[in-house]
Amino acid sequence: MTDDSPALPPLALYVHVPWCVRKCPYCDFNSHGVGRGAVLPEEEYLAALIADLDADLPLAAGRPLASIFIGGGTPSLMSAAFYSRLFEALAARLPLARDIEITLEANPGTLERGRFAGYRAAGINRLSLGVQSFQDEQLAALGRIHSGADAAAAVDEARRAGFDNLNLDLMHGLPGQTPALALADLEAALALSPEHLSWYQLTLEPNTEFHSHPPPLPEEEVLWDIQDLGHECLEAAGLVRYEISAYARGGRRSRHNLNYWRFGDYLGIGAGAHGKLSRRGADGAMAIERRWKSRQPDAYLRRREDPRGFVAGRSLIDEAELPLEFAMNALRLVDGVPLSTWSRCTGREPFRLEQRLVPARKKGLLVEDAGRLQASPQGLLFLNELLALISLDRGCQG
Repeated sequence: MTDDSPALPPLALYVHVPWCVRKCPYCDFNSHGVGRGAVLPEEEYLAALIADLDADLPLAAGRPLASIFIGGGTPSLMSAAFYSRLFEALAARLPLARDIEITLEANPGTLERGRFAGYRAAGINRLSLGVQSFQDEQLAALGRIHSGADAAAAVDEARRAGFDNLNLDLMHGLPGQTPALALADLEAALALSPEHLSWYQLTLEPNTEFHSHPPPLPEEEVLWDIQDLGHECLEAAGLVRYEISAYARGGRRSRHNLNYWRFGDYLGIGAGAHGKLSRRGADGAMAIERRWKSRQPDAYLRRREDPRGFVAGRSLIDEAELPLEFAMNALRLVDGVPLSTWSRCTGREPFRLEQRLVPARKKGLLVEDAGRLQASPQGLLFLNELLALISLDRGCQG
């Protein structure tokens, strides 16, 4: 007798490092400023990460890791030896894909000469540099600790260390920014020939300093001009837009982020890390759980001795919420996903999603393709409206 149920989705790993030199006024991530020269508890944090992983191993079900992403905070505050030992522990516990993508986020203002070479030797093969802008006045307004020259020097250092897969994070819609200034940032980035560029608009998130004390941001018409001119500039330079705010050269799309957007699974270890895991019950039905870890670094470290473990909370994705959860990820991709991805990643019948799509198709916000879930150009511009239509439950649970 054969099992006809679809396989579980691909599995990735997210590792969170919560410390940074200084909290940026726009940042709503779980990051905690420690100041320059602070001595971080590397040994204790490494031991906690491994214990955290050990507790989650049953959820991995022996699946290989397709990618690892180390985010923060500022992961480049940790030494190369820290990551080397972490990867050794991972390889001893989980199968790793032969061509695994391992990304490290780095701040150009925290890097010592020679550190990139150590990261590369440890096994990291993709870098994501948090540049945000190349203009020193803008960087100061954003609370960044590096200069435009530091960013260019970090790219040079990364290339010398052997990194051939580099992402630059860049913001637009900055305080007082004009289209000309935004294009100058893009041109400075393109001059460094990155394989990947994340170009996203500054937003004022709750519980940030900018939300409490908003800076003067560009008017909406200026923002539209910046986006239109920026898209043209990047595509002309050979960086193809494949997600709302992500551009890549051929073969250099972020595999880790693609797994998120295609509704794959991921373990999350570290202070405040989130994970999404699918599992099958005895009846073959698939349950999808989100879980998150203790957020404060000190509390996270203490959890190693706590019988409750590292998990601060967990919840199963409700059947009625599943179409929206799926669409919120898939519709960020310019080309969308095959509708077959829905059944493969959720274990649910196609009609449970398709009935939610009818109003959006009628409004022209989805591409007219019965085999794909893909936003139209208009849908990408008005993604929130598109998702609001899909979120309405019209009795399709069955």
